[in-house]
Amino acid sequence: MCLGIPGQIVAICDADNHLAMVEVSGVQREVNIICIVEPNTRVQDYVGEWVLVHVGFAMSHLDEAEAQRTLTLLAELGELQKDEEDAGPNTGANKGEFEEGSAP
Repeated sequence: MCLGIPGQIVAICDADNHLAMVEVSGVQREVNIICIVEPNTRVQDYVGEWVLVHVGFAMSHLDEAEAQRTLTLLAELGELQKDEEDAGPNTGANKGEFEEGSAP
């Protein structure tokens, strides 16, 4: 499964090559923003914008409310995953594991 992550553009690293510094959950990474840059718009004008980041590219714009909702959902999914891992083996129906002698 592929997943885009919301991030906020905090700086432009290289305007000519459309490279921006994007903060994702407190971590900053360099991201290519070529996919979201509109004609006749300065790259610097995108600082502060929320974007959906996938494999090093900003794929689309997000408004701040949508970005925050998505980040909250991702955090909740992370907690669910952690709870499942902490519960140990053979506790999740999606693991595809059955005890010997039990029917699938």
